Amino acid sequence: MAAPDSDTIGDLASLQALFGPVGDASVRKEATSLHPVYRRWIESSPFAVLATVGSDGLDASPRGDPPGLVTVQDEHTLLLPERAGNNRIDSLKNILSDPRVALLFFVPGVGETVRVNGQARISVAPELLQRLAMDGKPPRCVLVIAVETVFFQCARAMKRSGLWEARDPAQVPSAGDMLAALTHNAIDGAAYDQALPARQRDTLY
Repeated sequence: MAAPDSDTIGDLASLQALFGPVGDASVRKEATSLHPVYRRWIESSPFAVLATVGSDGLDASPRGDPPGLVTVQDEHTLLLPERAGNNRIDSLKNILSDPRVALLFFVPGVGETVRVNGQARISVAPELLQRLAMDGKPPRCVLVIAVETVFFQCARAMKRSGLWEARDPAQVPSAGDMLAALTHNAIDGAAYDQALPARQRDTLY
């Protein structure tokens, strides 16, 4: 990392002076447990980004299921199933060394998001795995998340990005395009893209 220069903010006082005071609503919206209104919001969410930190660095990865992506066990506990994936287990490895996690929940078409910070443990309790099975298939494990803070994020970022507006998928590289480029065509990108929809469908759970 380059050494800071005179244009770099390097202390808290300078940073706070740059942005000014926090608004009353921004302070009061934070809760230390899953208030019923936050529970209703989270139970409507089909998608979240899970952030973790560990000895090997940072990770942020997507999680998705039908609405009710996480199960609200009680006002202090969320249950997040770990479904089939690419087996990199970056998030899980991080949790083993540092239990701190952050979740950012989305609802399609809604501008606000909900953020949860807490600490996670990895459970393979048989009753949890069966309880959170999907299409008859239990998750590999379950993250039991002890909630520490919950608050909603306003819609400015969504409005600026136009996130829920339709886009042309052809404008971005496909999964096969990226793999072909990164492997100098050792992986056949066109073949990968052709097989991908069926593979994803057959291994969804």
